[in-house]
Amino acid sequence: MGAKRPQGRLDQPSLFEGWEADLRPDTPGEGGTGPGVIEESQASAASGPSRALTDRLMEEVCQRDNLNQAYSRVVANKGAPGVDGMTVEDLFTWIAGHKQELQSSLLDGSYRPSPVRGVSIPKPGGGERQLGIPTVVDRLVQQALLQVLTRSLDPSFSDSSYGFRPGRGAHQALRQAREYVAEGRGIVVDVDLEKFFDRVNHDILMARLSRRVSDTRLLRIVRRFLEAGLMQDGVCIERHEGTPQGGPLSPLLANLLLDDLDQELERRGHAFCRYADDCNIYVRSEVAGRRVMASVATFLEAKLKLRVNRGKSAVARVEERKFLGHRLLSDGRLGIASGSLERAKDRIRSTTRRNRGIGLERMVGELNSFLSGWVTYFRHAAMRSHLVELDGWVRRKLRCVRLKQCKRVKPMAAFFIRQGVSLRQAWCTALSGKGWWRKSGTPVANQAMPSSWWERLGLVCLVDRYEALQAR
Repeated sequence: MGAKRPQGRLDQPSLFEGWEADLRPDTPGEGGTGPGVIEESQASAASGPSRALTDRLMEEVCQRDNLNQAYSRVVANKGAPGVDGMTVEDLFTWIAGHKQELQSSLLDGSYRPSPVRGVSIPKPGGGERQLGIPTVVDRLVQQALLQVLTRSLDPSFSDSSYGFRPGRGAHQALRQAREYVAEGRGIVVDVDLEKFFDRVNHDILMARLSRRVSDTRLLRIVRRFLEAGLMQDGVCIERHEGTPQGGPLSPLLANLLLDDLDQELERRGHAFCRYADDCNIYVRSEVAGRRVMASVATFLEAKLKLRVNRGKSAVARVEERKFLGHRLLSDGRLGIASGSLERAKDRIRSTTRRNRGIGLERMVGELNSFLSGWVTYFRHAAMRSHLVELDGWVRRKLRCVRLKQCKRVKPMAAFFIRQGVSLRQAWCTALSGKGWWRKSGTPVANQAMPSSWWERLGLVCLVDRYEALQAR
């Protein structure tokens, strides 16, 4: 896009405060029509919310309410700046000066996105995942496109697709998978796509999109987003395939491409669950599973030009594989995958490092934030015994941190005595040559810092939270 964007951060609190009124939808009887972030185009007045095939989708994208909603979502999601350094806090100021130009460039199809900022993050199973962070203005445009395209495309997607769709999620996918297993489909065809988001063929994806959308302006802008360069280490790399993870539009485009797979599996009558690029097909025998794996791999590679990772894909009994961090048991119940438990422990180890230099209360708060969300996600898995063990391990990690904060023998002994430990036991433990970890597991440390002590500090008890979630 040709508009000049501000460099650095522009703090204008009075202007920012004024946005709250502008962002509210118009209310009859309360002052008529407000300006909003983006003025509503006259051409958008007759656009409808559910037209799957239309040549006027850009008018819907540019509606004031749609762009205001996109702005609110981008600000709520926060996120890092793109290549231009603009933060989400700067976005309002930029729009205030460029909204007409932004809208015009969208309506005439001339909008040109900036390169995405390349960032590599470690993958749970090893290796690295390439992320592409668009500028905040590009995120705003992508979000506005996403909201309109979702209304057009999502209703036609398969009922067996659960990832990144409104009203659907991982727990629904797991519930369906459990039903398949309970029906006797104890063999899973676990299809792993090799670097899926990096391998998406632009021509094939755009062909799928143009089947459902006839607005050439929208198609042109989506293509430019796909082809936007990747800026890494000061070098802009051209991209001829892939849809980088990090932009709002990528998950919808991934679902659109893989909808061909869903339709093919439905045509063949298979029982399957797909969450983004994670697809599990449930069959009754290994012979059938091997036949399905071969035919699905051929379909993906020949028709969609995607690569199946033969090393990670497998035909196996359901309890031998994991799905969305869980392990399905042969009777249809859920367990937690060992890798998920180890990743949780790695996160706890990182949070409770003894050399972090933060207070115990802050450390407990960080743990609570992670552990509460973690146990909520895995609440349907049979894992109470794991949580009992994990609760004790977390408390010992924190005891170790608290003892090291004493630093020397005398403060440690004084802490034990204040906690009700006898004088003799306090000094014997403090003077022992044991390291911090061994001291944290002694009866004296447990007496000084029992479970009730951590409860008073606010530490979440995983077993209690799990049982409360089970009772709902």
